[in-house]
Amino acid sequence: MKDHFFFRNRAIFIFDLGLILLSVLLSFLLLLNVVQVFVDYLFTMLVMLVAALIIKPLIYRRFGLYQRFWVYASVRELVTITLAVTTASAAVAGLMYLLRALGAFVYFARSIPVIDWLLSLLLVGGVRFLPRILSEEMFSRRGKSAEGQVLVVGAGDAGALVVREMHKNPQLALSPVAFLDDDPQKQGVTIHGVPVVGTLNDLAQTLDEILISEVIIAIPSAPGRVVRRVAEVCQAKQVAFRTMPGIYELIGGTVNVSRLREVDITDLLRREHAQINQERVDKLLKGRRVLVTGAGGSIASELCRQIARWQPASLVLVGHGENSIFEIALELEESFPSLDKHPLIADVRDRHRLRKIFERYQPEVIFHAAAHKHVSLMERNAEEAVTNNVVGTRNVVEIALEFGIEHLVMISTDKAVCPTSIMGATKRLAEMIVLQAASRHNRHFSVVRFGNVLGSRGSVVPLFRRQIAAGGPVTVRDPEVERYFMTIPEAVYLVLQAFALGLGGEVFLLNMGEPVKILDLARDLIRLSGLEPGQDIEIVFTGLRPGEKISEVLWDEGVDQLPTDHPEISRLDRIEVLEMDELDDVIRRLVVLAEAGEVDRLIELLDEVVPGARIRETPSPDLTALI
Repeated sequence: MKDHFFFRNRAIFIFDLGLILLSVLLSFLLLLNVVQVFVDYLFTMLVMLVAALIIKPLIYRRFGLYQRFWVYASVRELVTITLAVTTASAAVAGLMYLLRALGAFVYFARSIPVIDWLLSLLLVGGVRFLPRILSEEMFSRRGKSAEGQVLVVGAGDAGALVVREMHKNPQLALSPVAFLDDDPQKQGVTIHGVPVVGTLNDLAQTLDEILISEVIIAIPSAPGRVVRRVAEVCQAKQVAFRTMPGIYELIGGTVNVSRLREVDITDLLRREHAQINQERVDKLLKGRRVLVTGAGGSIASELCRQIARWQPASLVLVGHGENSIFEIALELEESFPSLDKHPLIADVRDRHRLRKIFERYQPEVIFHAAAHKHVSLMERNAEEAVTNNVVGTRNVVEIALEFGIEHLVMISTDKAVCPTSIMGATKRLAEMIVLQAASRHNRHFSVVRFGNVLGSRGSVVPLFRRQIAAGGPVTVRDPEVERYFMTIPEAVYLVLQAFALGLGGEVFLLNMGEPVKILDLARDLIRLSGLEPGQDIEIVFTGLRPGEKISEVLWDEGVDQLPTDHPEISRLDRIEVLEMDELDDVIRRLVVLAEAGEVDRLIELLDEVVPGARIRETPSPDLTALI
């Protein structure tokens, strides 16, 4: 872009020349009568006009008043205008006083420069803020046609930022017309020109009274019940609605219009946000070398995202699936370009490969999430469940001990409690390996156990979505079946806090909230798809299979939960663990049976040694048995 005298804003420059003439002329006319001006002060006025026309544009240019887009003018620009006008007026006044002292002219009133300064400030500022005023007025009028009219739920920081961005970017074609907020102190106030017209209870009435084409939920910390209330009213009124991501998704991110998305089932099940102990996690992650196994999985990839925000010295992503590792590595490269990251393809069953990785990257903290988790598939591939979940965990733990690593967290599952599946039983043995190592070697090794996570690969939500997309029916085992659910970002957020709490040998339980009926989950997903349960999409009950539970449990009978420093995390007071020699013998026997393909004997052994296991009593589930 060329930098020449006519600058970027030529029209405003030409306006300024006229305003300078007008300001000087009015300064004399407002103080003196017309006869005095054109008889006694004419020469003085002409000198001041010439001085102002030369000095003021040069100073305005120096302050950048010809190099801005005034459609986006704000308080910062107002300050700049004030400084520029004051400096220019002072320069002209100084020159005039000097010329008067040198006898260049006789008549000169001292108050004329003051009047000129006030007029210049008003005129120069007015011309520059006029484009923004006209832009907002045109934008507002355009919004009056229902199309683009937005009601924002939440007048906090997030809501204010979203509205401001809508004003600054007309190309978004969104015109905020009102806020709703439950804060009594905000009622009746105006934020960025948009009034707060009521509370959330007034949503239905507001949609009846004001022409609205879309409702935006701008409360990242809002629990699921708030999102659900908004969604139900909007669906009833046939008004589109979107939301900001939840607070767990926004950790370390930014709030802006580009983050708006359709309301998802995860939003309906959000819970109240609990504060994380920043200092503890920061101390254990910042500047540390961190390794995550199974890094391409749903939980582990989110772990990598959240760990990256704590600025580790390096992050090693170990996984067996090259596509999933590639995807998370690419995402981290885009979001955290300065992070020292190492995507590695490796199988935790390959002890030699693991040792080489540890030797080269010298990790200090391990998050072990590598595991086969699909219950139905593992029933058909019991050998893989044993070698991956059990032997793989033993490899990771033993090599971690060999390299003197102090902190290790294993991601476990509620299915490890009184397991009725091979997957659950192998995860329980994996827990024992971690806890035995913590006790025996006095290390900060711990287990975090939680239930279903929404949206993870292979979970019930993707299955229901596929069934809805196919036109139904949606299959549910029993109308009373209920399960605990947690969103992936929320689960990982609490895993990091549990990691910070761990002293060694604990089994931490995440507060999964209230159990959710699978039937209600199915209905919510159908409605979020814009359809009606029972009318557009049928729900079919297929019946419980032998061994399946109406409700699930997260700990063994007779074991108590103990509170921790975090309200959303508890720990078990005790857990049954095999003695070291016995555990080693069990693993050895399981490997022999797995290698021989003797699945029946393998299951018998698991039932014998894993507390509460009832695998033989439970028929193998079909491939859609995800609850």
